[in-house]
Amino acid sequence: MTDKQTLAQRNNLIRAAVMGANDGILSVSGIVIGVAGATTNSFAIFIAGFAGALAGTVSMAMGEYVSVHSQNDAQVKAEETQTQALKTDYATEFAFVQKYMNQGISTDLAAQATREMMAKDALGTTVRERYGFTLHHEVSAIGAAVASMIAFPLGSVLPMLAITLLPPHVRVPATAGAVLIALAFTGYAAAHLSGANERRATVRNVVAGIFTMIVTYLIGSLIGH
Repeated sequence: MTDKQTLAQRNNLIRAAVMGANDGILSVSGIVIGVAGATTNSFAIFIAGFAGALAGTVSMAMGEYVSVHSQNDAQVKAEETQTQALKTDYATEFAFVQKYMNQGISTDLAAQATREMMAKDALGTTVRERYGFTLHHEVSAIGAAVASMIAFPLGSVLPMLAITLLPPHVRVPATAGAVLIALAFTGYAAAHLSGANERRATVRNVVAGIFTMIVTYLIGSLIGH
């Protein structure tokens, strides 16, 4: 059980890192390509990207911390609620679990399975059945925030360097191409970690990137001209 818990918690930290990198790529690419549509000044483009990366890093880290902390608080509250319910109305909690066990198997077998599960871990069983999570699988809010705080600027480096260092006549399409490849990778990785459809998630991530860069570049072009 400990190994499974450790693996689940590690996967959640990896998820935070992947999503942080993905947001860094997507957000900063939109900024630098938008500014590139308005000006050819490489320093101005770089400063805009740097400011976006700095703001995004803080925002993502704090957002991840608050989100994970809120989820952990909700799980702690559910554990407290079920602990009290088991003390004051055990029969109702037993019946609730047995109701789920009665689907597709005999009543006697369902009752036996419920008795065994409740005898072994009544709190864990009722929390799982009522709230859909396993006890003591909480993710570290600080760990998720740190993972996101490191990953976001790392993701933002790609569009910043590409748009700044490449020759002016190719930097926008070349940066867009590099960004789309990176987004395909992070979209696939995020889907793989969460068990979602990898192809669909990859395409969705790439399409979001295309849309973001087109919109910001057009707006930048209108403002710059």
